[in-house]
Order: sequence, then structure tokens, then C-alpha cells
Amino acid sequence: MTDLIHVILLGIIEGVTEFLPISSTGHLLIAEKFGLGERSDLFNVGIQAGAILAVTFIYWSRIWQLFTQWRDPANRDYLLKLFVAFMITAVLGLVVTHYGFKLPETVTPIAWALVIGGFWMLGAEALAAKQVDRTQVTWRVAILVGLAQMVAGVFPGTSRSGATIFTAMLAGTSNRAAATEFAFLVGIPTMYAATGYELLKVMKNGGVVHEDWSALIVGFVVSLIVGFIAVKWLLGYIRTHRFTWFAIYRIVLGVALLALVPAGG
Repeated sequence: MTDLIHVILLGIIEGVTEFLPISSTGHLLIAEKFGLGERSDLFNVGIQAGAILAVTFIYWSRIWQLFTQWRDPANRDYLLKLFVAFMITAVLGLVVTHYGFKLPETVTPIAWALVIGGFWMLGAEALAAKQVDRTQVTWRVAILVGLAQMVAGVFPGTSRSGATIFTAMLAGTSNRAAATEFAFLVGIPTMYAATGYELLKVMKNGGVVHEDWSALIVGFVVSLIVGFIAVKWLLGYIRTHRFTWFAIYRIVLGVALLALVPAGG
């Protein structure tokens, strides 16, 4: 019973944090280090897939419109920019993976990433607020968002959604809702690809043999449901609110972790 509660809590944490700009990797690591226990790579991949599927459902009508009305110049242009951003992340991500350039997923570097990312969010939104409200996604935005996704992958705790949303806002798409939509839409294929890659690695290493499939299914379903609710809430929230409280939360959490965890922990 205790293990089931832990699985549900991990699913909730993944669902809430995957697309909010507060770092799902950081929160899952903290949860595992401080009481919920470490899980298999396949479990972590599985619950992440639940959150990705939730966002796919939310944006399904937009995705359907883009693909079925691709002859429309605006839709075709948007699709091409999504593709280029994804390919930049994919190609550079493979290079980074090949050379093993990634910080360890331990508490201290993640805590620093939370703090630095929090201040980056405050500064980025302040600068974006001084710009004219623009919803258009330019090529500069697309390219920089692709790079931002790769950077977030290298530095655990950065938050993929946070890095891409604020990069888009600074690069020219100053409207929060438009920047968030592009960041989330380019994140869908990126995260499916990353999840598939991790799944293949787990299967190749024989990680499926001793997997607790009931726990994985429960975690997946919980992450799917909670992720759907969390993203729906976020999309409504940002229409009238800034990201300030997310940034403050990151800074407070990061500082608390640095104070509580021994150096290198």
C-alpha cells in the first residue's frame, strides 16, 4: 500500500511539473532522494509519456489544423518552423549524447539550475514586457527555441518548458500565450523522440524483464490525468498573469536545497 502511494505521488509530481517551468527532473530527483525511493529508468520514461500524451490531447485540435490545412501559407510556415526547431534539438542532442556532455542528475547542480533559472525567468519576462506585444513566431525564435531545448537537456533542473518559453519571448514572440504554444508544440515531438530513445536503451539493456508493470501503469495514468489538469490551468493562468511566482518558487526551492544538501550531494 505504501509503495502504491509513492507511485501515485510520483505520477502527480511528474504530471504537475513536466510542462510547468519548474523542472520535472529536479522535482522527481528530490522526491526520490527524500523519501519516495528510486525508480527504474523505464518507470520514469513511462510517467513522462503520460504527461506528454496529456499535452497532445490538449493541443490536438491545433495539431490537426496544422496538418490538415498545411496548404495554408501561415500553417505551412508554422509547421516548418516547428520542424526546424525540433531538428536542431535532435541533431545537437545526438551530438551531446555521443560525447557524454551532460551534468550529473544530483541535487546540488539541479539546485543551482533552479536558482539561476528563476532569476533568468524574472529578467526575461521583465525585458519581454518592454517589447510590443507580438504573437508571430519568427525564424530567429524557432532556431533559438531549438537550441534552448538542447541546453535544457544538458543542464538538468533548467526546465525545458521554462527555457523555451522565455527564449521565445526574448527572441521576438513577446506574447506569453503565443510563446507558450510554440514551446509546447515543439516540445511534443521532441519529448516523444527522447522518450522513445530512452525506452529503446532500457529494452536493449534488459530493463523490461523485472519491471513492476502495475506500478508503471498507475504512474502513467496518474501523470496523464494530472498533466492534463495542470497544463489546462497554466494556459488559462498565463493569459492574465506573469510567470513571477514560478520564478520565485524556483529560487526559494533551489536555495533551500543548497542549504540542506551537502556539497556534491
